[in-house]
Amino acid sequence: MEVVNALGRRKAAIARVYVKDGSGKILINKRELETYFPSTLLQYVVKQPLNKLGVAEQYDIVINLQGGGYKGQSEAARLGIARALVKINPEDKSALRSEGFMTRDPREVERKKPGRPKARKRFQFSKR
Repeated sequence: MEVVNALGRRKAAIARVYVKDGSGKILINKRELETYFPSTLLQYVVKQPLNKLGVAEQYDIVINLQGGGYKGQSEAARLGIARALVKINPEDKSALRSEGFMTRDPREVERKKPGRPKARKRFQFSKR
């Protein structure tokens, strides 16, 4: 099998995912998954599509992550992995979609407006 690539995004994070046959190693920015995401919860989030299909030990995954925070990066990686798995086997799409792994979360940070301290917050109103 040749390398299959996919893109995952979440908030400001972008994950470029490359999947090939292997033994289940996940490299993120040339580091192991456990060193890049020390939190077991974020490791679990990244592995969710693999665990759902039961193919965690079949593929080696290389991920290039840019931007965002650790939560956004982990969810971007999850989306990228799910999209790559669907490219490999299109029949898995319905199982991944039912868990919500195929949906790009569209929420982004709202821009700051001029004359205000934040996007929606206003300065304190003074009557006198």
